[in-house]
Amino acid sequence: MNAVIYARYSSDRQREESIEGQLRECTDYAMKNNLTLLGTYVDRALSARTADRPDFQRMIADSAKGVFDVVLVWKLDRFSRDRYDSAHYKHVLKKNGVRVISIKENISDGPEGIILESMLEGYAEYYSAELAQKIRRGQHDNAMKCMNNGGNTPLGYYVDKATGRLEVNPETAPYVQELFARYADGERLTVLQAEMEERGLRSKRGNAYSVSVLSNLLKNRKYIGEYKYGDVITPDGIPAIIDKELFERVQMRMAANKKAPARAKAEEEYLLTTKLYCGDCGRLMAGESGKGCKGIVYHYYKCSGAKRRLGCKKKAIKKHWIEETVVKLTVSKVLTDEAINRIADAILVMQEQGDTMTPVLKQQLQQCEAEIRNVMKAIRQGIITETTKECLEDLETQRDSLKASILQLQLERRKFTKEEIVDWISKYKYGNINDLDYRKEIIDTFVNSVFVYDDKLVLTYNYKDGTETLTLQEIESVLSSNLTSMCPPSKTHTERCGFFAWWTIKI
Repeated sequence: MNAVIYARYSSDRQREESIEGQLRECTDYAMKNNLTLLGTYVDRALSARTADRPDFQRMIADSAKGVFDVVLVWKLDRFSRDRYDSAHYKHVLKKNGVRVISIKENISDGPEGIILESMLEGYAEYYSAELAQKIRRGQHDNAMKCMNNGGNTPLGYYVDKATGRLEVNPETAPYVQELFARYADGERLTVLQAEMEERGLRSKRGNAYSVSVLSNLLKNRKYIGEYKYGDVITPDGIPAIIDKELFERVQMRMAANKKAPARAKAEEEYLLTTKLYCGDCGRLMAGESGKGCKGIVYHYYKCSGAKRRLGCKKKAIKKHWIEETVVKLTVSKVLTDEAINRIADAILVMQEQGDTMTPVLKQQLQQCEAEIRNVMKAIRQGIITETTKECLEDLETQRDSLKASILQLQLERRKFTKEEIVDWISKYKYGNINDLDYRKEIIDTFVNSVFVYDDKLVLTYNYKDGTETLTLQEIESVLSSNLTSMCPPSKTHTERCGFFAWWTIKI
């Protein structure tokens, strides 16, 4: 008879049943029983509580080829510690004419062998569950004391070996403070990541900090002193590196960038991304660029319907002109004493109805609950693995944390007086119109949407009844600009020379 060996090295049980020991004893068994060994299947440091093991699945698939008749295992718990997985895959092997033999457990082929095998598999599953329970209990006890439970140590902290708690690392904590402050002030993650690489900052494993790693770092609530492990959440459980006000500013900017990723990624920042619409078809206008014959780069906004040839004939509009127009009109129309008073009154009413962070958290909560429903649907369909269980636990913990954060915001939300609101808005009245950061603040704070027609602009602002319709003649009188500069260069014809082609541009 032909046989193969399946061996598994458990990450939580590393004693005499090592891979080498299992292979040696299974080989001896095959020789004593006149079995011809064809090969081995080995999974290292993988739990038998899940069947998601590469070589295990390869062995099951190969059994259908009819090449071997027996699978030798050192003990049944090497094959599986989940009795349902064990029964399922043994049934698959049996259909393919393959038996599983445990060389250390003398199990007969009769009815009593079935009972003994069930008992052994049940004990293996019990042992695995009990061990996991003990580990979880120990980790929960640690969590109640705000002790570190393993995993990567966040930048800016170290684990005190005497107490097992996270403490502030005076050498790396300033980098964390700098990252939060600069990102909150408008720096891009790509710039911050490049600077960290230039400074030679590496993780403990020696890896460079990627943009995605920095993004996760900026979301880590440990930096405001919040200890979290599973369902245990302890505010001020560890030393804080960042104050809560700065942390919330960073979260708000990240949430805003998530809504408009194209603007953040573009080399040239298109300030009206997600706010500029085509008056003809109502579709968004997106930022684009093109080169003239002299290599000059032109930036403009173009209707997505015209770009994709969906029937819209709207011409592109110059980026600098429309952004400058919107900012100047906003300053002249919104930042008057009368308008500021109306906005302040509207904000006072709005304070009683909602806030800025709660909608973001509620949206995250909805996404989290949707993911929980998807996992539950998979479980109902029989997809039950260690990964799905862990995923469900993590999502439920995240859901509870979001609910707690929403409740805390509702309890702690600060209300502004009318004087404070007026003072805050009035600071925008005297900014430098040519300063990019000032333009961004004006657009992000006050402008809700801009619809571009051939003969007018319709601007909607972020307060009730804040809509202005202006003809191009009115805009020209306000800005004293030449309206022929609205559109980007037009392409007239193409000339060719050898392998090169260029556009002759008419402005």
